[in-house]
Amino acid sequence: MSETVDLIHLGDDHRAVITWPSGNVWPVKETTPRAVQAFIREKLPHTQARAWLFWHSDLGMPDEALVTSLLSQPGNVWHAGLRLGMAGLPGAIDFVSPGWMLNRDPGPGIEATSWRVSLHACLILTDVLRQMGGLGEGFRTLAGASLEMGHRYITRGVFMRHVPALAGDAPPAPSCELPFEDELRFIYYRFGRKWLVWTWARALMTGYVSPGTVIRALGAVMRSERPANPTPYRQPEKEPGRSTGADDDPRSARVSVLIPTLDRYPYLRTLLDQMRAQSVPPLEILVIDQTEAERRDEAFYEVFEDLPLRVIFRDKPGQCSSRNAGLLAARGDCVLFIDDDDEVPPDLIEAHLENLSMFEGQVSSGAAHEVGAGPLPEPFTYLRASDVFPTNNTLIQRGVLGESGLFDLAYDHAARADQDLGMRIYLSGAVMVYNPDIAVLHHHAPRGGLRSHKARVITYASSRRRLTHRHLPSVSEIYLLKRYFTERQVRESLWLRALGTFSVRGGVVKKLLKVLVSLFLLPDTWWQIRQRSREA
Repeated sequence: MSETVDLIHLGDDHRAVITWPSGNVWPVKETTPRAVQAFIREKLPHTQARAWLFWHSDLGMPDEALVTSLLSQPGNVWHAGLRLGMAGLPGAIDFVSPGWMLNRDPGPGIEATSWRVSLHACLILTDVLRQMGGLGEGFRTLAGASLEMGHRYITRGVFMRHVPALAGDAPPAPSCELPFEDELRFIYYRFGRKWLVWTWARALMTGYVSPGTVIRALGAVMRSERPANPTPYRQPEKEPGRSTGADDDPRSARVSVLIPTLDRYPYLRTLLDQMRAQSVPPLEILVIDQTEAERRDEAFYEVFEDLPLRVIFRDKPGQCSSRNAGLLAARGDCVLFIDDDDEVPPDLIEAHLENLSMFEGQVSSGAAHEVGAGPLPEPFTYLRASDVFPTNNTLIQRGVLGESGLFDLAYDHAARADQDLGMRIYLSGAVMVYNPDIAVLHHHAPRGGLRSHKARVITYASSRRRLTHRHLPSVSEIYLLKRYFTERQVRESLWLRALGTFSVRGGVVKKLLKVLVSLFLLPDTWWQIRQRSREA
């Protein structure tokens, strides 16, 4: 395929001739979703261009040098949606996915991962359009159709970046207005009928829009057929002579391995043995041993003198303070976070470094297969932009911490420390990549870790198996929500957690019993959530 970029010129421009040396110019004067999708269907099968630049005439002419520069970088879609008024849209997603990392937008002036596309300034590889489709049917506005397309893309493995410079000198636009019908259609297409009904009910309960608007929108959307979710996007193979990373030999990076441990010497022995076999040896292995003094085994480390081991003993345990101590002591270009009860493959470090290089990323996260937990959920089975930051299998460039800061000590004995740091790194604009092929086996050791602080008593998995177990949000989880999300998003997150107490795996009888038990416990559920929310 050629390196040409065709310009899809949206809107009515009175200039007789539009000059675009990089490829063809295709005018689309009517900027309705139907007209734009009709153009895509007509032209896409015949184009030889590597990419299409959708561009609205109100923005003047695009910067050809910037477009060329973007195409030389890893990635699939570049846009200026946040700069052009798409931030926070559609608001109805807050009823379904309120606490999702990618539902919290970076600032409109930051280059960052974002799915909130505006086709007024959007560069898309034509291969993406072929594999993932264009605009969905039935939307009344181009903005609504673009948002559905962006969400579909990023959740199925397309790498997307918000590039504010793509909009040129245009001032930040006010927030776009979406008809509620487009918002409901977005929910239906992306989440299904169950969540469509939930959104409809919550919109009525909260006065999000008028009852008449809600009822009319639901009627219009329910008459539509929901399109099938596309298969995950297959990234193009690296072309000969095309660099896809900042370093053509990613294995040259110096890696500090950071392992906090607390009274888990048998598991740690297995992990350190596996560190000996790494295809890319680490610069250093930092073990932060928080085992209490009377149980501490300093002689344990003598058998690992062949490893570049540095042990930091701490008398006061804490997941954040221990990791921060390791980060401050680290000398590598990159830091690999793993847990002491992980088992790792011999190419773990090498695979993470190659993953960073392929996407010029700053964070590489892999899968953690939990012993006894069954297969991974489907979104964790394919390569994609990461919306998680698992500290049991993540490698970062140490320099990103200059923007994000270290672990927040508020989580020292509580859950969600990893997600908090991951959120700050994401909001700083870092490229975060999740690759399921980079996998570890996580044992969930019965002692040590957060269990020593009683931070994990009832898990989501156990609540789905047992009738009386409720996976309620902890104080630290609500603290995370309040720190980064809007009041509405926090409220809807807590509603969803209460709703989740009714869920159980099993047959019809077991599900009915779970509903009855959860209804009986509902007053206590709400009381506990309110108490924890006040504490947060």
